[in-house]
Amino acid sequence: MKGLNFMFAFRRRKSSSQKQIIISAESLQTRVAMLEGGKLEDFKIEHPAEERMVGSIFKGVVQNLEDGLQAAFVDIGMRKNAFIHYWDMFPEDVGRLEAMEGVAAHALPRRRHFTREEIAQHFPVGAEISVQVSKGPIGSKGPRVTASLSIPSRYFVLMPGSKLRGISRKIEDDGERKRLKQVLRRLPVPEGCGLIIRTAGAGASSQSFVRDMRVLLATWQAIQAASREKRAPCCLYQEPDLLERVVRDSVTDDIDAIVIDSREECERIKDILARISRRARASVKLYEGARPIFEHYDVARQIENAFRRKVTLKSGGCIIFDETEALIAIDVNTGQHKGAATQEETILQVNLEAVQEIARHLRLRNIGGLIVIDLIDMRSKKHRQQVYNTLKEALQHDKARTKVLPVSALGILEMTRQRVAESIEATLYVDCPYCHGRGSVKSPLNMSVEIQRQILAILRKYQLENKEVPELRITVNPTILKRLREEDEELLLDMQEKFKGRLSFRAESAWHMEEIAIVNAATGEELYASVERDKTS
Repeated sequence: MKGLNFMFAFRRRKSSSQKQIIISAESLQTRVAMLEGGKLEDFKIEHPAEERMVGSIFKGVVQNLEDGLQAAFVDIGMRKNAFIHYWDMFPEDVGRLEAMEGVAAHALPRRRHFTREEIAQHFPVGAEISVQVSKGPIGSKGPRVTASLSIPSRYFVLMPGSKLRGISRKIEDDGERKRLKQVLRRLPVPEGCGLIIRTAGAGASSQSFVRDMRVLLATWQAIQAASREKRAPCCLYQEPDLLERVVRDSVTDDIDAIVIDSREECERIKDILARISRRARASVKLYEGARPIFEHYDVARQIENAFRRKVTLKSGGCIIFDETEALIAIDVNTGQHKGAATQEETILQVNLEAVQEIARHLRLRNIGGLIVIDLIDMRSKKHRQQVYNTLKEALQHDKARTKVLPVSALGILEMTRQRVAESIEATLYVDCPYCHGRGSVKSPLNMSVEIQRQILAILRKYQLENKEVPELRITVNPTILKRLREEDEELLLDMQEKFKGRLSFRAESAWHMEEIAIVNAATGEELYASVERDKTS
């Protein structure tokens, strides 16, 4: 009996750490969720109709040089010109290392200042230049590009114009690194190109490397041919769609299952994986259940929870996200946390749990830019260091580049995260047309004050012009009307008596809380409206 209990416990532990990729492939939207032990760890979304820009390579035309910005604007055939720093116009290893999974850059030259004459000598206005999109258009800004090209495959990154040869630092085994260095020396790398072996290359066979290299070289040759034959501006290479990128970048030996709800895309993934690994191909499953796949695997609920402003922690604490134009502000609160022996221990436990959850949410929400975390104040320098180290460790799972500063004495932690595209929230949601992103509406009291102010202004206007005051019909939301009737009736009656007029109120259930209309009841003339309406309706 004890043996049976042990086996049951062992199986449960194994299942709880299972890693799965769940894919919902719909005509208007492709969604990919990475689960570990059933918990959502990463989420990606793509609209098939939208052009994939980040990672794509273009032949563009220099439109103008801006010395003050140390940058140029390049026409790559998009609605907005691309932005490129002067130092990114010359292919060099520093500008592309973010795609190399952690290869050290300390021995490489730092970015330098260029004069207009130096840039104009190589790239005068009207000159052609091949560039790769490193950051997609965000808000009103156009895409950012670089001339340091990086072409990834499953096991390699080819870098035209570079001499760099290296192996991902995430491959730590000394024996494996020695083997991969020998592989690097034997590979047919084109002259004038650098090559990096990615993390997925650990343990791969020589035959797999040769196959992958053959595909990568064919891609590079196609880019060169397109560059010779096509006129600028044009696209030379487009980054694969989300499904292919997931197979290329995320399917590793520790993935237990890939489940997808489209038969057609299921076969496509199997065909791609067949060139990589039979075991990986066997892990692909077609989901044919009646419920949507994200509901069946409890992904839909987790996504809904992940994008709430307030996220509750298991301990009872909470974190609150506020996204602004300049930065992301994250506030950490103890909430209902109980259990620690002392107040300092309680604060430490909540902060430790919070920074781990924050690291996860940065990935899920694809939040980038400047991030400020307001932790609960910690007196102990040791505790502050512990929280800082915990966040750094949690961010190691993030493929985006991050930089974290130590926790200040005020409990503020500042960090940045690489931002290459709009956040998931900006992709899935639009600002409320009523509150315009404020997240709040005016209170009934404030609305009552505003209504009385507008009525008073209209009544005074008639009085000053010595005109007879007409009956005014005021239409508002039912909640606002309730306030006017129950709490402000005497004030409105006094106003009516003072100006010898007549006020009538009506509710419109479909109207927004802040919507008001004041009409001359006799003529139907609209004297005031808080919202523009179609006058013909």
